[in-house]
Amino acid sequence: MHDTGPLLAAIIGGIVLAAILGMLADRLRVSPLVGYLIAGIIFGPATPGYVADTAIISQLAEIGVILLMFAVGLHFSLKDLMAVKLIAIPGAVVQIAVATLLGMGLSSILGWSMTTGLVFGLCLSTASTVVLLRALEERDLIESKRGRIAIGWLIVEDLAMVLTLVLLPPIVTMLGDNADVNVWNVLTEIAKTIGLVIVFIALMIVVGRRVIPWLLAKSASTGSEELFTLSVLAIALGIALAAVQLFGASFALGAFFAGMALTESELSHRAAKNILPLKDAFAVLFFVSVGMLFDPHILIEHPLATLSTVVIIIFGKSIAAYFIVRIFGHTKRTALTISASLAQIGEFAFILAALGKVLGVFPNEAYSLILAGAIISIVINPFIFNLIERYLAKTESIVDKIIDPIAVINQQVPKGLTDHAILVGHGRLGSTIAKQLKIRHIPFVAVDNSLTLVEQLRHDDIAAVFGNASKPETLELAQLDTAKWLIISTPNGYEAGEICSQARKVRPDLAIYVRAFYDDEAEYIAEHGATGVITGENEIAKHILSLMQLNPSDETDKDIESVEPIEKEKKIDIPVHANLPAGEGSPIE
Repeated sequence: MHDTGPLLAAIIGGIVLAAILGMLADRLRVSPLVGYLIAGIIFGPATPGYVADTAIISQLAEIGVILLMFAVGLHFSLKDLMAVKLIAIPGAVVQIAVATLLGMGLSSILGWSMTTGLVFGLCLSTASTVVLLRALEERDLIESKRGRIAIGWLIVEDLAMVLTLVLLPPIVTMLGDNADVNVWNVLTEIAKTIGLVIVFIALMIVVGRRVIPWLLAKSASTGSEELFTLSVLAIALGIALAAVQLFGASFALGAFFAGMALTESELSHRAAKNILPLKDAFAVLFFVSVGMLFDPHILIEHPLATLSTVVIIIFGKSIAAYFIVRIFGHTKRTALTISASLAQIGEFAFILAALGKVLGVFPNEAYSLILAGAIISIVINPFIFNLIERYLAKTESIVDKIIDPIAVINQQVPKGLTDHAILVGHGRLGSTIAKQLKIRHIPFVAVDNSLTLVEQLRHDDIAAVFGNASKPETLELAQLDTAKWLIISTPNGYEAGEICSQARKVRPDLAIYVRAFYDDEAEYIAEHGATGVITGENEIAKHILSLMQLNPSDETDKDIESVEPIEKEKKIDIPVHANLPAGEGSPIE
């Protein structure tokens, strides 16, 4: 019998259990994050049965943080970062100060020392990278103005925590009245840390923006998808490790700037697509690792202290962030989004708490309160976002909605469109179709979940809607009720099937054409109401034969029919970059 070992057991057990409980949570209309956290509790030492290696799970979770921040960096330019610096820097600093003071106040009530209170307050001050980004991703806010402010705020918090980890040992020594502390040495360490981080960022901006795209281009030129994916991983993980080992930064910060260095490359979208499955899998392990650390006994032994900790995290930090954002002149919608984004704590809280224990200033009770506060706030965070969305839907006026950048873009869609096409996805295939529609003077509305792209389309006088097309309200903004065609060019076939299903409920008579890569996707899309499923391989083969002045044989056509799950008359096969064919109800006639 083979010995699985702690590493394999941690990976397989964590992912399998998280998948099962995540699906169960989704069926109960609860965030899958809750299922992942419960998987960690079951997998951890607080419950009977098998106990996974916490250290291994935590290290695997770091890979998730690296890949997540790298993916965010791919959609985030230096211009975006500088655009939010005036609010992100002072906002993060003030919010960290407020949370730290509130934590020190609670620690004083609990009878802890000032040093313990300082560490405890700092632990409560910084939000979780994974939770914040997941919340923004689920709501298509990563590229919105609100999302950019939240991410910029997160980067400032990350830098502040890196500096805190360096300064905490000498500060603890000074507060302990140790005469051996040399203030000059402390100031030197501060200058060294800040200097190294600045050097790292400068290198990534100046050198990385040239070298990283070149390396990926060389990898892509080999024609090996496997080698390209491996190169993307090597760059993300390698630079993150170098940021920690050589420049004293954090994994998250290193990965973010590595991704940002690749933003302007044509390969950035391909890189993001290739690491998406790995990013999601390892990010799940982060929540499993958090659940493993949780000890439910703290809820029984110190209920009031636990409640107070959660109140500081959810309300103390959030209220401070809300007023800071409002003072800087941003809308109530933006302020509430930032507040909800920061209403939890995560990875840096665990690192600081562990350091406090090593320094001998953090009792076990304080450590348990941090873990309890983290897991409770992470569970509650999705519900906070939902409550805010409902509140805004009921209380916002039309003027409030128009002030929001997303609403401004969506308000600019011309009213009264009829017999138009709705084009979902404006990547390479979508933009090619859009050009042909414009040449043929066919009105259309583009739908995409990239705010940057939608803003560019609006600038080019193209009607565009920002949002997820699988949501009924997005298709409604694109005026589905009067459209003649729905063209779906997104790469995810199963998501395309859901969009078809939503559209069919409203418009049973609508002509829907969808691009697919695989037979199983094509079958799924057809079952969900597509008029035609468009694939490339067979049509490319026919086109090559026609260039050779050869007609495809009848046997070839029979072979094609035998492997296709869709009826021939319901399927149109064209190359990925070709135009839609004429006839058969096509929008291009």
